[in-house]
Amino acid sequence: MGQALARCGGGGYFQVMRILHLSDTHLDRAGGPDADGADGTAALRLLLNELQHLDDLDAVVVTGDVADDGSREAYTRAGELLSDYAGRRGAEVFYTTGNHDERTAFGEVLGSGHRQPEAAYQGAAGERAAVSTVGGWRLITLDTLVPGKGYGRLDNGQLDWLRELLATPAPLGTVLAFHHPPVALDVDVQRALGLQNHADLAETIRGSDVQLILCGHFHLQILARLEQATVSVVPGVVSRIDLTVRPGAERAVHGPSASLVHLGTLHGPLIHTLHARDPRMGETVYEADEAEMHDVIKRLGPSQLA
Repeated sequence: MGQALARCGGGGYFQVMRILHLSDTHLDRAGGPDADGADGTAALRLLLNELQHLDDLDAVVVTGDVADDGSREAYTRAGELLSDYAGRRGAEVFYTTGNHDERTAFGEVLGSGHRQPEAAYQGAAGERAAVSTVGGWRLITLDTLVPGKGYGRLDNGQLDWLRELLATPAPLGTVLAFHHPPVALDVDVQRALGLQNHADLAETIRGSDVQLILCGHFHLQILARLEQATVSVVPGVVSRIDLTVRPGAERAVHGPSASLVHLGTLHGPLIHTLHARDPRMGETVYEADEAEMHDVIKRLGPSQLA
């Protein structure tokens, strides 16, 4: 494992945990480029190859949209690539579901998303959450998937389960990981397709030892706060969103990215973004105009926004 000690200003030491956070790999059954030229398998392989010298890791966390088509083949390939990368570094891999994932196939291949969870939750609709402890830090993955929609929601059962877990503090603190961010920029599609009951989550973690929340979904980097916790949204592996596009439109570009998270440091959490050297970096994958994005929100957002 990559657990290390860092000297603090008073002469003592912090126990440091390092997490490689990635999201939105969007692998599919075929393992090749889609109609727009985006290739989740190639992007993930490129990213992991670019990070070959990143050896000191405790965990790899994948916050959803592991598969683009919900196929067993996609989950199997993702598991093989990521387990090989993490295993050579003595790190565990943890997965959550995203809006493109399919719970049955995800569960058949990746289980709860934890190799050996200490506890797990399964809801009536198949929602799954799990908890593991890594080097004194408690890592909890949650399921925000709403089948057939683009937005996310945490069911009451998960929130009650989370509340019960948080009643007992972890030795060093708690990290939450899930797909849909509980925060959004001033962007219509983000507000419509983020975590809809973020206020319920805020109430659940208020005053607890949750220090960090890891999310994906938006395919771009955002740093924010929810109650006492830092929220870190990581850019996508298959593509990232370019916010220089005109308001109301959306442009996705090539360039796989991930974040390296340092917990337990003097000024932690310390988070920085890692960009693979993609020959097509910055080239357009797709661009949708305002009318197309309005249709996306109408089809995939909550019914009251239609």
